Amino acid sequence: MSMVKGANTVVPARSVRVVLSWRSGAGIPDVDGSALLLVGGRVRNDLDFVFYNQPQHPAGAVRHEGKRAEGGTVTDTLLVDLAAMEPPVERVALVASADGGVFGKVPGLCITVLDAVTGAEVARFDSPGATTETAFILGELYKRNDAWKFRAVGQGYDSGLAGLARNFGISVDDDPAPAAPAPAAPQPPAAPPAPTPPALQPPARPTPLAPVPPAAPPVAPPVAPPAPPSAPPAPPSAPPAPPSAPPAPPSAPP
Repeated sequence: MSMVKGANTVVPARSVRVVLSWRSGAGIPDVDGSALLLVGGRVRNDLDFVFYNQPQHPAGAVRHEGKRAEGGTVTDTLLVDLAAMEPPVERVALVASADGGVFGKVPGLCITVLDAVTGAEVARFDSPGATTETAFILGELYKRNDAWKFRAVGQGYDSGLAGLARNFGISVDDDPAPAAPAPAAPQPPAAPPAPTPPALQPPARPTPLAPVPPAAPPVAPPVAPPAPPSAPPAPPSAPPAPPSAPPAPPSAPP
């Protein structure tokens, strides 16, 4: 049985699967499910936003399990482990966003909470009457007196998922990335440039030589002192002896 908007119910399960469902067909926008883990009504950081591009919370309590199509109905599922939820988190907002149109063109939009172990339905909320909304908080899991409950919310936003997420403190860059420029047609190789003659350089100024100190004057070898004068010549020898006496006259004849 579907709940009415604003109603709440106790969630007896320790872990639940939150299933968004809608009918598919030509011209019907696609829908994406996501979850915001809130402390004091806001996320602590961008990691508290679980969606298709960030499919698991670091604490492991919330995981995006993805989409399935069967029999003309599409589902997108989130697994929420309430027993593993970090103590500061007291609320998990359950969000749907439309891609390529508004929820007024999405028939059969519904959120169902199932016991993750038994598969039993815990809560269900159909969201009729959408018009120009591009994002919805369909429901929320919240803690009250240490027990978890589910509330049917049904609050719509015209600003899409980005606008809704910003309201809770998420930094979202929803501007489309600029298209890559088309590759330019190949150009014929340009002729190699003519060699540029080397620039003339002014002759280098000669480095002045350090002045050479004057050579020392040649040193004359020391002059030996003159030899002392030789001994005076010996006095002339004695004059020759006079001739001997003339021979004696012959003696008288006998």
